[in-house]
Amino acid sequence: MRGVQLPFSNTQKLRYERALAQLESLSSKVNTNATVIVADTIPVDEDGALKGHGTLDMGKKVVATVCGVVERVNKLVYVRSLRARYKPEIGDIIVGRVIEVAPKRWRLEINFSQDAVLMLSSMNLPDGIQRRRTAIDELNMRTIFVENDVICAEVRGFQHDGSLHLQARSQKYGKLERGRLLTIPPYLVKRRKQHFHHLDQYGVDLILGCNGFIWIGEHVEVKDVMVEDQVNKSDPQNTHSGSLLGSSEELTSTPPETRQYICRIANAITVFAALDFMVTLEGVIEMVNLSLSLNLGVDEMLKAEFHVLVAEKEAERRSTLTKRR
Repeated sequence: MRGVQLPFSNTQKLRYERALAQLESLSSKVNTNATVIVADTIPVDEDGALKGHGTLDMGKKVVATVCGVVERVNKLVYVRSLRARYKPEIGDIIVGRVIEVAPKRWRLEINFSQDAVLMLSSMNLPDGIQRRRTAIDELNMRTIFVENDVICAEVRGFQHDGSLHLQARSQKYGKLERGRLLTIPPYLVKRRKQHFHHLDQYGVDLILGCNGFIWIGEHVEVKDVMVEDQVNKSDPQNTHSGSLLGSSEELTSTPPETRQYICRIANAITVFAALDFMVTLEGVIEMVNLSLSLNLGVDEMLKAEFHVLVAEKEAERRSTLTKRR
């Protein structure tokens, strides 16, 4: 948070430092004896406690080997490092960009030390039929994804060389279009049960990738291919009309109002990342509504005044949560 480089006026600088001091005091109250740096002693009261990642047993005391927050799960004690690179886990929702179309697979950049692999057999085909992949499917891979396409997928497992194996066997996964891709530090995105968000009031879809890739795009209805196939089989004329409808939808562009909302949401997330605040759906919506209530332009959200306002709002929110406890 101290690394923000903006042309603050004297008044803005004082307000910003006051909000920063309040946030630090609140953080110290909430995380008493929880934040450690390298060589700090971690108090362990239980007998037979297990020492996990980021700890070192030195005789009668346990010492932290990384900077972070002490976490305890039953008898396991470990340090969750801050500002760390993305550490994938099975089931993570990630957003990536295709960098290579290889035989029977796509290789993706996912903000990890190694590239990820999406196998042709690990995704739904465009026709939606569950069947074995043939040589024709392999030849038609470029009709599905090509280089620089943005894709949403799920972490399925790890390969022998340490790279990730992805899967996209659901209609909510696949190619992402008509939107904007942001890259923020992965530690600012907390793992939650829901990473897909439809902001109905803005007509925008928001995907918070666990790997720090954030997608903001025009809302797309997830279609049930099985139901559509049954309708097309019952009425053969629907097949031709459906294809025409799909082509007309591809030709339409994103409305200007929706583009404005996409840019506002992107700028709100950019400000959160610059201030080192966790990116949450509630916080993003609050900051977008704040910019609208103040009649701020999209470009004004990246200026010093809005950064100060966001810091003050975050300090106020955390203070209210602390009082409730």
